[in-house]
Amino acid sequence: MRSWILAARPKTLPAAVVPVLVGSAVAWSSGGFSFWPAFVACTCALCIQIATNFANDYFDFVKGADTEKRVGPVRVVQSGLIAPAHVRNAMIAVLVITFVLGLYLVAIGGWPILLIGLVSILCAVIYTAGPFPLAYLGLGDVFVFFFFGIVAVTGTHFVQTLHWSRDALIPSIPIGAIATAILVVNNYRDIDTDREVGKRTLAVRMGRSASVTEFRLLLVAAYLIPIGQVFIGSGHVWLILPLASLPLAWKLQAIVVRSTDGTLLNNALGGTGKLLALYGSLYSIGIILS
Repeated sequence: MRSWILAARPKTLPAAVVPVLVGSAVAWSSGGFSFWPAFVACTCALCIQIATNFANDYFDFVKGADTEKRVGPVRVVQSGLIAPAHVRNAMIAVLVITFVLGLYLVAIGGWPILLIGLVSILCAVIYTAGPFPLAYLGLGDVFVFFFFGIVAVTGTHFVQTLHWSRDALIPSIPIGAIATAILVVNNYRDIDTDREVGKRTLAVRMGRSASVTEFRLLLVAAYLIPIGQVFIGSGHVWLILPLASLPLAWKLQAIVVRSTDGTLLNNALGGTGKLLALYGSLYSIGIILS
């Protein structure tokens, strides 16, 4: 059981839960919150994240990207904790569960939700699989920002209110930014080993200095948007609640800037997941109170 929990990568799961939380807060603020669509959307998001992690563990091993040289958290296939076929089958099973649960959301939201669901399931696999894996082409950052930011937040809002809204689009941007920052730390840590095996992540393509800049810019964008909502738009002052998480963000960027040590960057990876959870919770509260 510990090995399967490790394979699910709990530190990455806020990237699945927080967008649903924020999208539901926007729905609540407009009087359209509905528990069961929100609950099923959260479950599907978690399943897609876990399936993506299983796929990453399996296909990176098959492609030779995970070796004994990697400095990140233990990968269950590469380390021999779980047989490759078992992880592959678990990935398929989780995606089937996601599809079945998603039919409930399709019944509510119609073809847009069906399309989003099918593309999300496909991307969970081709993130590291197939002849053109997104992660190996340097498109992982775009994938995470789009699916774990814009799609997840606006889609959650849509299945509860049955309309698309700018009120959901704007909060999706900072959530997508911090979710992407999690990936940036992961790829920044693995630059050397990824380069050796031909895994051309965006971090490998840009180099360390540019990756640090990307991490910082993502965090800056995440904090500027709620400030802009208050002082430029018509947002309520409660929307700046996420600024209470700034000390953690500052600490994390300092680690990324100053260190290439695998252990410290692993801590920064988990810390960025915590930052997303804290930021998203504060943002949701601010949206509801406003």
